[in-house]
Amino acid sequence: MVDANFDKDAVKREIGAYADTEKPLAERERGYKDLIGYVPPRIAARLAVTGALDPELLALQEAARQRAMDPACFDTKTAQLMVFGMLLAKLLDAATLHARAARRAGATWEEMQAVVSLAYIYGGMPVANRGAEIVAQLIESESNDRIDQHA
Repeated sequence: MVDANFDKDAVKREIGAYADTEKPLAERERGYKDLIGYVPPRIAARLAVTGALDPELLALQEAARQRAMDPACFDTKTAQLMVFGMLLAKLLDAATLHARAARRAGATWEEMQAVVSLAYIYGGMPVANRGAEIVAQLIESESNDRIDQHA
């Protein structure tokens, strides 16, 4: 996976470098890499831009995200399955990231389909179609990863 689809050097030249003195960029990125496997492009852009222009706000955003995404009452798999379903029901493209995170946290294909089915009840056929597409793409990606590992 590609960490960013923008020119990090151009951002740095124009507005400056990541400036959060409390937490280095690599440490901020590590949480996303652990959860999803890479830093999604929009997140990489937010880390670069907000991290250069308003590092205090970035720290607040990340603290709120961390608190909400890791509640003590849910394990990571459950939290990611719920986020996947919420985003899928709204047909938001970030559903793909959280589907991937749920799988990385141990979600089964049956659990993934159950979330798609729940979201379908409230979002209709477009949600069912998009959910199946996301699951199929994950199956393909994981299958290709296994093939690459054995090559």
